[in-house]
Amino acid sequence: MKSLPQMGARRTLLIVGTSILIFSGCQKQIDQPRNQEANNEVASKAQHGHLKQTKEYSSDVVFKWMDAQLELMRTSSPFIGGLPVSRIFGYSGIALYESVVPGMPAYQSLAAQLNQFPIADMPKEDPGFAYHWPSSANAALADMTRNFFPNKTSVDALEQSLKQEFAKTVDADVLARSIAFGKKIAQVVSAWASADNANHANDAYTPPTGAGMWVPTPPAFAVAFGPYWKSNRLMVAGSLKGIDAVPPPPVYSEDPSSDFYKMVKEVYDVSQSLTAEQRAIGLYYRDNPGYGGGHYISILKLVLQQEHTTLDVSALAYAKAGIAAVDAGIGCWTVKYTYNNLRPITYIRNVLGHTTWNPLFGTPAFPDYISGHSTIAGAVAEVLTSMFGDNYHLTNNTYSYLNMPDQHYSSFYDMADQIGKSRVYAGIHYTTSCVEGNKLGQTIAHNVLNTLKFEKE
Repeated sequence: MKSLPQMGARRTLLIVGTSILIFSGCQKQIDQPRNQEANNEVASKAQHGHLKQTKEYSSDVVFKWMDAQLELMRTSSPFIGGLPVSRIFGYSGIALYESVVPGMPAYQSLAAQLNQFPIADMPKEDPGFAYHWPSSANAALADMTRNFFPNKTSVDALEQSLKQEFAKTVDADVLARSIAFGKKIAQVVSAWASADNANHANDAYTPPTGAGMWVPTPPAFAVAFGPYWKSNRLMVAGSLKGIDAVPPPPVYSEDPSSDFYKMVKEVYDVSQSLTAEQRAIGLYYRDNPGYGGGHYISILKLVLQQEHTTLDVSALAYAKAGIAAVDAGIGCWTVKYTYNNLRPITYIRNVLGHTTWNPLFGTPAFPDYISGHSTIAGAVAEVLTSMFGDNYHLTNNTYSYLNMPDQHYSSFYDMADQIGKSRVYAGIHYTTSCVEGNKLGQTIAHNVLNTLKFEKE
């Protein structure tokens, strides 16, 4: 007769053995789906393409479209420059950003944050499917550029050239999917742009009359440009917060002891003692011949190239600077047509008595206070400083093709300050118009950056 301990030991071995068999069977059942999932994932990647982030690509596609837009600004007839270029800058920047942001895991779409943006119309990328983000950017920027400029041939040529280049290394299905996504983004952004009220900026307008009020200036005596630009839809609601703090210009007076008289006389005095360098600076920011307001796109491109930025950083900078430039322009024109302040040439000829005096080039056809160039420069400087830091050294060779001397900056704020001074050197603005414009531009950019949340929470 077997002892109880022996029988217990046999039972234990039986139970353990049975458990091992049961566990092994379960493990096979568990491992099989897991292996199947892994196989499916491999098959999915083979079918849908390798997933790459936006930061893994260079910014060459962006630079080529910047160059194309700048060339179209310069060569289009009639010349496309000045304030309207800010719209091209802003809407192109948004389309670029939205066309590549799905490949930026830490960042999010701006659709829900932009003013009156048609969120429901925004396309969504297919999860788990690969995209070639330069192709998406190419498609978006091509369609945006095509919508803004009359010369479609050069746009078509660049788009196809880049597409053919990408096709050499990108699977056909990935290429087609990426292009379709970029074009859908451009379609939605373009539709949003068409409803911003810019087409009514130059509706019939009768300027107010009276002492110190703006009047058309020689030699063209052109009617006021953009009197209703102030009614354009802002890109960011609330971006003009603080605009009420802009002080009014000095009270009009013809008294030699008055602030207004001294303000204008400074412009005249500066014009009589311009150094060669000051004259060169004044002419540099005339921007015609040149790129008009597109000068800021050129400056942004120079910074991005100097930094060797990848596609994600370039898209981010393009969107931020473009949005700030658009709203800065609207803010500036709001102030301009609030005060309708006369230009230096009118006072210098009629009050100071220098009847044949002229600025370095024709005075733009809109009120003086505040300076548009200074306001947009202040906004762009604020954005670039936030991204690339202060004490930033940059050489601006935008107009080397015109044999103009390069301009050098020790910071982006130094750049904005120089652009403001250039308007005084040119004889088309008062110092206070440039200083206050610069301040307002910085304020608007600050509002934009504090309102929009590019990064995910």
